[in-house]
Amino acid sequence: MSIRFASFHPVAIVIAIVIVIESVDVAATEEPRFELIDRWPDKNIELREYDARILAVTRMDTAENGGFSTLAGYIFGGNTAEQKIAMTAPVQTSMAGSAVQEMAFVMPSQFAESDLPEPNDPAIDLRPMSGYVAAVIAFSGRASASTAETHWKQLREFLEESNLEAVGPPTLNQYNPPWTLPFLRRNEIIVPINRDSLPETKT
Repeated sequence: MSIRFASFHPVAIVIAIVIVIESVDVAATEEPRFELIDRWPDKNIELREYDARILAVTRMDTAENGGFSTLAGYIFGGNTAEQKIAMTAPVQTSMAGSAVQEMAFVMPSQFAESDLPEPNDPAIDLRPMSGYVAAVIAFSGRASASTAETHWKQLREFLEESNLEAVGPPTLNQYNPPWTLPFLRRNEIIVPINRDSLPETKT
């Protein structure tokens, strides 16, 4: 009696390997801490309360890649202590069309502001952020400017319908490295919300 082994297309094998590697990478990457306030799964929308954090921020005057390279230089040792700092997720960027175009890395939660070494590059600003309430809409695929704007429009409409007041600009947040397959990518539009506009049962 002969035993037949299932054969798999090489492309399917590669995709499976990428999915496994990606799941391991994501699980090992620190993300900002938050408490879930409420969620609407049918809309991919959540209300969250985020902990305080520290951002490393730079301007994107020319191109997104330039901003990424600048910040990557800081965490890879381009600082006064020549210290390497762990990469976290997401990478936060201003929405297309914003008056000021910035990119930010979230610093690992183990660091207080006084613990972080000063950047060698004066284009980088270490910016402490207080805890805040946010509305979030999630989506997958490539986060092009048009796709991000479509989801921001959906989130704005939800805020209006729910009488929730945005108190700051929205940001595009991308959680995966650029080689991630589109259907595995996780993106979010996050906008700070006035805590006083929450229903009493959510405060």
